[in-house]
Amino acid sequence: MIGALLCGTGLAVADSSFAPYGTAKTDMHEYPTINAVFDVNYEDPTKLNVLYNFVKNTSTPLKGKMVVVTHGPELRTFAKENYEKYQGVIDKLAELSEMGVEFRMCNNAMRAAGYTAEDMHGFVTVVPAGFPEIAYLQSQGYAYINPLPLPVKDVRYLEQPQLKP
Repeated sequence: MIGALLCGTGLAVADSSFAPYGTAKTDMHEYPTINAVFDVNYEDPTKLNVLYNFVKNTSTPLKGKMVVVTHGPELRTFAKENYEKYQGVIDKLAELSEMGVEFRMCNNAMRAAGYTAEDMHGFVTVVPAGFPEIAYLQSQGYAYINPLPLPVKDVRYLEQPQLKP
């Protein structure tokens, strides 16, 4: 009776027909110290704001060393000449650097984009090549993370496609 009453008001009800597989379990365990390398190649530099959250949210529970290897179009964000345009995100990434996160940039990609190491902010370290740097770090025990720049905030409320009758 109450279920029918609530359904009539549009409120969701925990009806067993909506949960044929039961309810999720919870396992909020601690993680051991783990070092991680983030493989970053974003077409849209503003997506580095999402990276900031991923790195911050990963570094806290893992407690290990975090290294971001950048080797794509986002590298222009790290150029001093673009500071005014990307100040918000660069300041966030510099904050991560101050917390111990390393930022390594692919020399090949940087040169292909027309930059030199002198063009980049001081918290960036230029390395010979991006993919070999990632492989090197993995050989040193770093866990590989490929953080796609897709935020999950408010995903619950994204418009759902309407089913045709």
